[in-house]
Amino acid sequence: MQVGIDSFAAFHGDDDGTPASASVNLRKLIDRIVRADEVGLDVFGIGEHHRAQFLDSAPVVILAAAAARTSRIRLTSAVTVLSAADPVRVFESFATLDLLSHGRAEMVVGRGSFIEAFPLFGYALADYDALFEEKLELLLMIREREHVHWSGAFRPALSGQGVYPRPLQEPFPIRLGVGGTPESFVRAGTLGLPLMVAIIGGETRRFRPLVDLYREAGRRAGHPPERLSVGVHALGFVGETRAAALEEFFPGYARAFTEAGRERGWPPVTRAHFDALVSADGALLVGGPDDLIEKIARHSDALGGISRISLQMDVASLPHDKLLRAVELLGTRIAPALRALPERAPLSRRP
Repeated sequence: MQVGIDSFAAFHGDDDGTPASASVNLRKLIDRIVRADEVGLDVFGIGEHHRAQFLDSAPVVILAAAAARTSRIRLTSAVTVLSAADPVRVFESFATLDLLSHGRAEMVVGRGSFIEAFPLFGYALADYDALFEEKLELLLMIREREHVHWSGAFRPALSGQGVYPRPLQEPFPIRLGVGGTPESFVRAGTLGLPLMVAIIGGETRRFRPLVDLYREAGRRAGHPPERLSVGVHALGFVGETRAAALEEFFPGYARAFTEAGRERGWPPVTRAHFDALVSADGALLVGGPDDLIEKIARHSDALGGISRISLQMDVASLPHDKLLRAVELLGTRIAPALRALPERAPLSRRP
């Protein structure tokens, strides 16, 4: 199992309580990616948002800065909002990142969980599904061939133009980022694309029917099982102990999701709600190293086996030193244990 970290480059105050500095926050983020590389984590992902709370509107720029200071870790988006982007420019940017990183780039593409990118770039929200379907088709076509003949409804046609540069990796790794929509799982399976499933609430095992749907769609489309890998994006934090991690993570998590809830109609986050999410079956991965090893293994079993887990920790606006320590614990304690697990160890063999 690959173990990694995702970040939305949360824009919050500095550790000493002074007003937030975008420059300082970004430098600290790069430092965390460097530390993740040093301790042996497999992948680091940067999201994409176009709002004041985050600094990740240009994720490829952040990843390119990280590429210059790292040597091994894979660098990916988490996710690229393809519906509101030009697939040609997206491919060119990530191909350039791939060359700069000596073949360590990936992208996870999706429709995004926020909608501000659509009016910002001149797209109608009513075209939410059609935009993604068309642009994914074009992106995969560009990946397959240098010169592209294509026409669609939302972008000028291509009549054999070349798309450059070409990446070092062939084919360039593209995963499909999905939430809870069955059609998205079926699309990924039919296309034979690896999945990154965002599981940020509820119980992880409730996603099993959707994962099964993905694997069945892939089988019917003739894709080999090894091509149909499942990764999970989860919220959480690893501390020295479970008690310490819970107390450190809860205040910032509650604040962030209560604020998001005002926009989306969710109720305020309570401690009881949080405690349910950090229970054995809940989606949040918060605890000490041994707690997370056990819970990630349990979640993998619940989904029929996963190939990657990426933990988003900066949602709770924790201090930089605590995030650095969490990166170290993920790389030195959790990742080696998860890599040593059998591909699908039955729950009955775990305490």
